[in-house]
Amino acid sequence: MSTAGKVIKCKAAVAWEIKKPLSIEQIEVAPPKAHEVRVKILATGICRSDDHVLSGALTVPLPMVLGHESAGIVESIGEGVTSVKPGDKVIPLFIPQCGKCRTCRSARGNLCSENDLSKISGLMLDGTTRFTCKGKSLHHFISTSTFTEYTVVHENAVAKIDDDAPLEKVCLIGCGFSTGYGAAVQTAQVEPGSTCAVFGLGGVGLSTVMGCKAAGASQIIAVDINKSKFPKAKEMGATECVNPLDFKKPINEVLFDLTGGEGVDYSFEVVGRTDTMTAALASCHNNIGTSVIVGVPPTASQLNLDPMLLFTGRTWKGSVFGGWKTRDYIPKLVSDFMGKKFILDPLITHTLPFDKINEGFELLRTGKSIRTVLTF
Repeated sequence: MSTAGKVIKCKAAVAWEIKKPLSIEQIEVAPPKAHEVRVKILATGICRSDDHVLSGALTVPLPMVLGHESAGIVESIGEGVTSVKPGDKVIPLFIPQCGKCRTCRSARGNLCSENDLSKISGLMLDGTTRFTCKGKSLHHFISTSTFTEYTVVHENAVAKIDDDAPLEKVCLIGCGFSTGYGAAVQTAQVEPGSTCAVFGLGGVGLSTVMGCKAAGASQIIAVDINKSKFPKAKEMGATECVNPLDFKKPINEVLFDLTGGEGVDYSFEVVGRTDTMTAALASCHNNIGTSVIVGVPPTASQLNLDPMLLFTGRTWKGSVFGGWKTRDYIPKLVSDFMGKKFILDPLITHTLPFDKINEGFELLRTGKSIRTVLTF
């Protein structure tokens, strides 16, 4: 393309400071260096993790270009890039897959050592940034930064997808859907006939419900304090819905009552709160139950629990990006969507132009949206 090798001036939403709206600015996006890819973003979703930054719950270096759930088209590539070419449809990946580190070589994990999630630096792998605005450098967000018309990612953090894929839908496979669905089918490996509880019915939680249903769970209990989400949860596969505020007893005791005193086989915490993490663990069968932490915990938060919850045999584990090895599986998930093996439309409640990004965040905060997709 004619812009290859040149700095691109484009529109982006910049987070200058916490607890302030994002600011629509003109930024400069540098060309990709060796093994990097510059992507024209065409659709990006608003995820709760982005809002965690704005609220201050997740500490990152500012100013920053947020956004991590998206799809776009390759504009240009740096020297040595072989897996994608200009014009390819792609999904940026907030968990890279280098293929060389111990995790990438193991069948048991997916958190590549080149990730910028474990300790967020806000920089490319070479320790620099590709964004500037008003003479100031802007940080990148977890290897992606998609609240911008153009972004630069490492080749290890982008996956080529089906040329016919509708980007305004499959962008959800860049985070929300894959994270929730994979937590059930990949991380927990829910078994047919099992009982499940999902805490939190946002886009990721509802995707977890979908994963439990796809795995053949016989009982899927959806848990949320916002009853307006219950009809959507049942549409996605929940067999029953409970609001913890409707009960005087702890929610884990309620779930034991709903499962004949056994507790669920699998529970999923998709909120990002330490109290619901321990409640989800306590809701599991005391010996063979598995609880999966899916929601991003607040920075510097600590867990306090009775060790007997684990001593009796429960399994407690985390799930990042649904446990998928990203460059291997994201293209396959897009192909499965194209083959109608699952649907994404019910998760997308609002589609807005990019300029209305702050309105999209308000829809999220007030519980009026499941997923808002921004288009450029």
